[in-house]
Amino acid sequence: MRLSHGVVSYGREKIEFSFCHVDRKTLEIAVHPNQTVVVKAPLGVESAEVQRRVAKRARWIIKQRNYFRQFEPRTPARCYVGGETHLYLGKRYRLKISSENQDSVKLLKGYFEIQVKGRVTSDKVKCLLDGWYAKKASSKFRESLDYCWPRFKKLSVVQPRLQIKRLKKRWGSLSGRGTLTLNTDLIRASKGCINYVITHELCHLQSKVHGPKFYKTLERIMPDWKKRKQKLELTLV
Repeated sequence: MRLSHGVVSYGREKIEFSFCHVDRKTLEIAVHPNQTVVVKAPLGVESAEVQRRVAKRARWIIKQRNYFRQFEPRTPARCYVGGETHLYLGKRYRLKISSENQDSVKLLKGYFEIQVKGRVTSDKVKCLLDGWYAKKASSKFRESLDYCWPRFKKLSVVQPRLQIKRLKKRWGSLSGRGTLTLNTDLIRASKGCINYVITHELCHLQSKVHGPKFYKTLERIMPDWKKRKQKLELTLV
């Protein structure tokens, strides 16, 4: 499939897009989670017409791109020193760091008590805390998926396989092969926000694009999703 490329302007924004010609009757404009814009045009439609149609839908495209940006992790720089606060399930805990005979991380009385074997460095502290987060994410995300999944059973879809890893730009994604991937850093958000991200991705089992059908399903399953989304945006900054 041969791809061509184009660009249109909308105010101060530039919309770059790729397009191809396929055997179909209507022209489709899709904004993907990575914010790329792909157009599928019927055979015979000229490039100028594709350009015109993209320009006509520019406002909608910008809206969709802004929507996807909400899932981009916005993590401030951390120094991993004593007294610094770090999030876990939506709550902030201060670091209490000490040099001991073994490495360990414990959550006690409002503190992350981190013991570092030997000389204390920010890299060691980060490595230990990241490992602790990863272990917690594995269990907590599974609990959330098990909690959210029953609402989708009636849709006659197959439960996706859960995968947890660090993502650069998204909190979660659902692959075409049925793998639900969650960003390890999402463990810093509240349970309600984690459930929102999972529910959002599971809705893609029925509708791959963010159209009326998708939002109707999301609204029915999680009526307060907008509040959860806003909380996620305000918390993980």
